Amino acid sequence: MPAPVQRPGGRTARNRAQVLDAVRAELVEHGYDALTVHTVADRAGVHRTTVYRRWRDVGGLLADVLDAGTGDAWQPPDTGTLYGDLAALNHEIQAALTERPSVTAALIAASFRSEQAANALRQFWEDRYARCEVTVERAEERGDVPPHTAARAVLVAATGPLYHQLVLLRAAPDPLLPDRAARAAASAAADGVFTPGP
Repeated sequence: MPAPVQRPGGRTARNRAQVLDAVRAELVEHGYDALTVHTVADRAGVHRTTVYRRWRDVGGLLADVLDAGTGDAWQPPDTGTLYGDLAALNHEIQAALTERPSVTAALIAASFRSEQAANALRQFWEDRYARCEVTVERAEERGDVPPHTAARAVLVAATGPLYHQLVLLRAAPDPLLPDRAARAAASAAADGVFTPGP
Protein backbone atom coordinates (compact mmCIF):
# COMPACT_ATOMS: atom_id res chain seq x y z
CA MET A 1 0.00 0.00 0.00
CA PRO A 2 2.55 2.48 -1.09
CA ALA A 3 2.08 6.25 -1.12
CA PRO A 4 1.54 7.29 -4.74
CA VAL A 5 2.51 10.54 -6.41
CA GLN A 6 -0.31 12.92 -7.28
CA ARG A 7 0.03 15.61 -9.94
CA PRO A 8 -3.19 17.64 -10.14
CA GLY A 9 -3.48 20.59 -12.52
CA GLY A 10 -3.10 24.32 -11.91
CA ARG A 11 -0.15 26.45 -10.80
CA THR A 12 -0.77 25.93 -7.08
CA ALA A 13 -1.14 22.21 -7.64
CA ARG A 14 2.06 22.15 -9.72
CA ASN A 15 3.93 23.92 -6.93
CA ARG A 16 2.56 21.42 -4.45
CA ALA A 17 3.60 18.50 -6.65
CA GLN A 18 7.11 19.96 -7.03
CA VAL A 19 7.45 20.47 -3.28
CA LEU A 20 6.17 17.00 -2.39
CA ASP A 21 8.47 15.43 -4.98
CA ALA A 22 11.33 17.34 -3.39
CA VAL A 23 10.37 16.10 0.08
CA ARG A 24 10.39 12.49 -1.13
CA ALA A 25 13.72 12.91 -2.89
CA GLU A 26 15.43 14.66 0.03
CA LEU A 27 14.06 12.12 2.50
CA VAL A 28 15.30 9.04 0.66
CA GLU A 29 18.64 10.60 -0.33
CA HIS A 30 19.62 12.32 2.91
CA GLY A 31 17.26 11.09 5.64
CA TYR A 32 15.02 12.84 8.12
CA ASP A 33 17.78 14.72 9.96
CA ALA A 34 18.85 16.55 6.79
CA LEU A 35 15.29 17.38 5.72
CA THR A 36 14.60 21.11 6.05
CA VAL A 37 12.22 23.62 4.57
CA HIS A 38 15.19 25.33 2.91
CA THR A 39 16.52 22.19 1.18
CA VAL A 40 13.03 21.28 0.01
CA ALA A 41 12.30 24.77 -1.31
CA ASP A 42 15.63 24.95 -3.11
CA ARG A 43 15.19 21.55 -4.70
CA ALA A 44 11.60 22.28 -5.73
CA GLY A 45 12.50 25.68 -7.18
CA VAL A 46 9.90 27.33 -4.96
CA HIS A 47 10.46 30.37 -2.76
CA ARG A 48 11.13 29.46 0.85
CA THR A 49 8.45 31.88 2.03
CA THR A 50 5.89 29.96 0.00
CA VAL A 51 6.86 26.70 1.67
CA TYR A 52 6.81 28.22 5.16
CA ARG A 53 3.44 29.85 4.52
CA ARG A 54 1.75 26.67 3.29
CA TRP A 55 3.53 23.87 5.22
CA ARG A 56 5.16 25.74 8.14
CA ASP A 57 7.74 23.07 8.92
CA VAL A 58 9.08 19.60 8.11
CA GLY A 59 6.21 17.92 9.94
CA GLY A 60 3.73 19.72 7.73
CA LEU A 61 5.62 18.69 4.61
CA LEU A 62 5.72 15.03 5.62
CA ALA A 63 2.06 15.07 6.60
CA ASP A 64 1.09 16.47 3.19
CA VAL A 65 3.10 13.80 1.37
CA LEU A 66 1.08 11.18 3.23
CA ASP A 67 -2.19 13.08 2.85
CA ALA A 68 -1.66 13.09 -0.92
CA GLY A 69 -1.85 9.32 -0.87
CA THR A 70 -5.39 9.29 0.51
CA GLY A 71 -6.80 11.19 -2.47
CA ASP A 72 -5.65 8.91 -5.25
CA ALA A 73 -7.60 6.32 -7.24
CA TRP A 74 -5.70 3.24 -6.05
CA GLN A 75 -7.81 0.13 -5.46
CA PRO A 76 -6.80 -3.32 -4.25
CA PRO A 77 -6.38 -6.13 -6.78
CA ASP A 78 -9.39 -8.26 -7.77
CA THR A 79 -8.13 -11.70 -8.81
CA GLY A 80 -11.27 -13.69 -8.03
CA THR A 81 -9.97 -15.35 -4.86
CA LEU A 82 -9.11 -14.06 -1.40
CA TYR A 83 -5.70 -15.72 -1.54
CA GLY A 84 -5.00 -14.17 -4.94
CA ASP A 85 -6.08 -10.72 -3.78
CA LEU A 86 -3.96 -10.89 -0.63
CA ALA A 87 -0.95 -12.26 -2.50
CA ALA A 88 -1.15 -9.52 -5.13
CA LEU A 89 -1.46 -6.89 -2.39
CA ASN A 90 1.54 -8.35 -0.57
CA HIS A 91 3.65 -8.26 -3.72
CA GLU A 92 2.80 -4.56 -4.11
CA ILE A 93 3.81 -3.93 -0.50
CA GLN A 94 7.06 -5.85 -0.82
CA ALA A 95 7.94 -3.98 -3.99
CA ALA A 96 7.27 -0.62 -2.31
CA LEU A 97 9.35 -1.52 0.74
CA THR A 98 12.30 -2.94 -1.16
CA GLU A 99 12.64 -0.51 -4.07
CA ARG A 100 15.77 1.59 -3.91
CA PRO A 101 15.27 4.21 -2.78
CA SER A 102 12.08 3.34 -0.91
CA VAL A 103 9.88 6.35 -0.25
CA THR A 104 7.49 4.14 1.72
CA ALA A 105 10.19 2.91 4.10
CA ALA A 106 11.57 6.44 4.48
CA LEU A 107 8.14 7.82 5.39
CA ILE A 108 7.59 5.07 7.94
CA ALA A 109 10.96 5.85 9.52
CA ALA A 110 10.21 9.58 9.55
CA SER A 111 6.90 8.97 11.32
CA PHE A 112 8.86 7.93 14.42
CA ARG A 113 10.51 11.36 14.47
CA SER A 114 7.55 13.63 13.69
CA GLU A 115 4.20 13.59 15.46
CA GLN A 116 2.51 15.24 12.47
CA ALA A 117 3.91 12.59 10.17
CA ALA A 118 2.87 9.85 12.60
CA ASN A 119 -0.71 11.12 12.67
CA ALA A 120 -0.80 11.44 8.89
CA LEU A 121 0.62 7.92 8.51
CA ARG A 122 -2.12 6.53 10.76
CA GLN A 123 -4.72 8.24 8.58
CA PHE A 124 -3.03 6.85 5.48
CA TRP A 125 -3.15 3.30 6.89
CA GLU A 126 -6.80 3.76 7.85
CA ASP A 127 -7.58 4.82 4.29
CA ARG A 128 -5.68 1.91 2.75
CA TYR A 129 -7.13 -0.72 5.08
CA ALA A 130 -10.64 0.64 4.50
CA ARG A 131 -10.16 0.33 0.74
CA CYS A 132 -8.75 -3.19 1.05
CA GLU A 133 -11.63 -4.50 3.18
CA VAL A 134 -13.51 -5.13 -0.07
CA THR A 135 -11.21 -8.12 -0.70
CA VAL A 136 -12.71 -9.89 2.32
CA GLU A 137 -16.22 -8.67 1.53
CA ARG A 138 -15.95 -10.21 -1.93
CA ALA A 139 -14.73 -13.47 -0.41
CA GLU A 140 -17.71 -13.47 1.94
CA GLU A 141 -20.09 -12.92 -0.98
CA ARG A 142 -18.52 -15.85 -2.82
CA GLY A 143 -18.89 -18.05 0.26
CA ASP A 144 -15.12 -18.46 0.61
CA VAL A 145 -15.12 -17.22 4.20
CA PRO A 146 -17.83 -17.35 6.89
CA PRO A 147 -20.24 -14.46 7.42
CA HIS A 148 -19.02 -11.66 9.68
CA THR A 149 -15.35 -12.32 8.97
CA ALA A 150 -13.36 -9.38 10.36
CA ALA A 151 -11.82 -7.86 7.25
CA ARG A 152 -9.28 -5.68 9.05
CA ALA A 153 -7.98 -8.64 11.06
CA VAL A 154 -7.53 -10.69 7.88
CA LEU A 155 -5.63 -7.87 6.20
CA VAL A 156 -3.34 -7.33 9.16
CA ALA A 157 -2.63 -11.06 9.36
CA ALA A 158 -1.77 -11.15 5.66
CA THR A 159 0.37 -8.02 5.44
CA GLY A 160 1.88 -7.92 8.92
CA PRO A 161 4.65 -10.45 8.23
CA LEU A 162 6.03 -8.27 5.44
CA TYR A 163 6.29 -5.17 7.62
CA HIS A 164 7.81 -7.24 10.42
CA GLN A 165 10.41 -8.78 8.11
CA LEU A 166 11.30 -5.74 6.02
CA VAL A 167 10.73 -2.76 8.35
CA LEU A 168 11.29 -4.05 11.87
CA LEU A 169 13.96 -6.69 11.22
CA ARG A 170 15.33 -5.00 8.08
CA ALA A 171 15.92 -8.46 6.68
CA ALA A 172 16.50 -9.31 3.05
CA PRO A 173 13.26 -9.74 1.10
CA ASP A 174 11.98 -13.29 0.89
CA PRO A 175 10.39 -13.83 -2.54
CA LEU A 176 8.13 -16.53 -1.06
CA LEU A 177 6.86 -14.49 1.87
CA PRO A 178 4.10 -12.50 0.08
CA ASP A 179 2.40 -15.68 -1.14
CA ARG A 180 3.02 -17.64 2.06
CA ALA A 181 1.59 -14.92 4.32
CA ALA A 182 -1.41 -14.48 2.01
CA ARG A 183 -2.09 -18.22 1.95
CA ALA A 184 -1.92 -18.48 5.74
CA ALA A 185 -4.31 -15.56 6.25
CA ALA A 186 -6.77 -16.77 3.59
CA SER A 187 -6.75 -20.29 5.01
CA ALA A 188 -7.31 -19.03 8.55
CA ALA A 189 -10.15 -16.82 7.33
CA ALA A 190 -11.79 -19.76 5.56
CA ASP A 191 -11.55 -21.74 8.81
CA GLY A 192 -13.41 -19.01 10.70
CA VAL A 193 -10.46 -17.76 12.73
CA PHE A 194 -11.47 -14.14 12.13
CA THR A 195 -15.17 -14.46 13.00
CA PRO A 196 -16.66 -13.45 16.37
CA GLY A 197 -16.25 -16.10 19.05
CA PRO A 198 -19.19 -17.83 20.76
